[in-house]
Amino acid sequence: MGLGNHCGMANTHVFHRTPLHTYPVAVAGDGPYIIDSAGKRYLDASGGAAVSCLGHSDRTVTDAIKAQLEKLPFAHTSFFTNEPMEALADQLIADAPSGMDKVYFLSGGSEAIEAALKLARQYFVETGHKQRRHIIARKQSYHGNTLGALAIGGNEWRRAQFAPLLIEVSHIAPCYAYRGQRDGETLEAYGRRMADELEEEILRLGPDQVIAFIAEPVVGATLGTVPAAPGYFKRIREICDRHGVLLILDEVMCGMGRTGTLYACEQDGVVPDIVCIAKGLGAGYQPIGAMLTNAKIYDAIVGGSGFFQHGHTYLGHAAACAGALAVQKAIKERNLLAKVKTLGKGLEERLRGRFGNHAHVGNIRGRGLFWSIELVADRLTKEPFDPKLKLNARIKALAMGEGLMCYPMGGTLDGVRGDHVLLAPPFILDDTQLDEIVDKLSRSVDRALAEAS
Repeated sequence: MGLGNHCGMANTHVFHRTPLHTYPVAVAGDGPYIIDSAGKRYLDASGGAAVSCLGHSDRTVTDAIKAQLEKLPFAHTSFFTNEPMEALADQLIADAPSGMDKVYFLSGGSEAIEAALKLARQYFVETGHKQRRHIIARKQSYHGNTLGALAIGGNEWRRAQFAPLLIEVSHIAPCYAYRGQRDGETLEAYGRRMADELEEEILRLGPDQVIAFIAEPVVGATLGTVPAAPGYFKRIREICDRHGVLLILDEVMCGMGRTGTLYACEQDGVVPDIVCIAKGLGAGYQPIGAMLTNAKIYDAIVGGSGFFQHGHTYLGHAAACAGALAVQKAIKERNLLAKVKTLGKGLEERLRGRFGNHAHVGNIRGRGLFWSIELVADRLTKEPFDPKLKLNARIKALAMGEGLMCYPMGGTLDGVRGDHVLLAPPFILDDTQLDEIVDKLSRSVDRALAEAS
């Protein structure tokens, strides 16, 4: 069956994400561009979903995967370890925040989050604190689509229809200064006030009842690249330590160089007990995710039951680890973290120059190559657009027409109201491509606003 240029619901056996949508057929990659079957080029300004940090045609990475496939594609980890898995773990720990000691490899971000939740619970079982059962997370967060990850996430739209299946989780407010900072309140004071909500919730639940607090250092798709206020995470770390609560950081989207340091938490000056990564870990060349933990937690498992009661078939997949190792070596050897910072400044300047005085852009925020614009009907009141306008969907469709991939989302405020556009382009861009991103995004936003008016 020939698919032609577009694949719609009538001529495919694939259960697509949105079955009523007609998709162009991707056939090739060229650096930061994806090419469809008609030859149209799309500049990937969102890295898919903050995944493709090296673009779509890095031969060093594909050659590493091919070489591993020729040697050994897969060996189940209940029987063997493998060389690329061991080497990748060594590389990640060598570059990780001080205290991280062990790596558990999975096939993606949601799996990494599920593993972190189970490990956190098992740690307290092993150490004689079986009564601890509560997880605290934040509203307007996103931690994955499996049931455990969905339960701790604060994306109300994604949670709603599955609510009867989800475990009970406490959600405190996000650190979202654009909407939460009070008049006359410093950014640092705002951050402390938001962090103190964690302590209030721990005390409400009972300090000996809480397992962990989980958060994204820079909130991703649900809220739109929101960094925490200065001092927020240091205060969070103090509160967790005071009450014996584990700190889990979700760096699935914001980690692996996306914000300018390999681990996003480096810029907040904190070290978590567990950190989850994926997306930029393997740059999309193979499915892979990972959970990193400290020696304290690992030693509790080893000194207790002696095994982690968790597992998946493709843990530590040899070819996936080989590809991810090549990605991490490329980031280091090509000095791409420095390039992320330089390109990030260039992208910020262009976004502020084009949208800083835009009548319907209320906020421009981000870090590194992780930026968003938040759209508002009124800049003064910060009133969002009517969700019925589906402004974010209009922008995405118009941008694709322009040959630009971006990541618009709705529900920025509360899961229903609010629109933002997220950008997370590859680390390999040049200045002309930064211009291309902002030019095409500007036209798409203005056309969408005109259509919606």
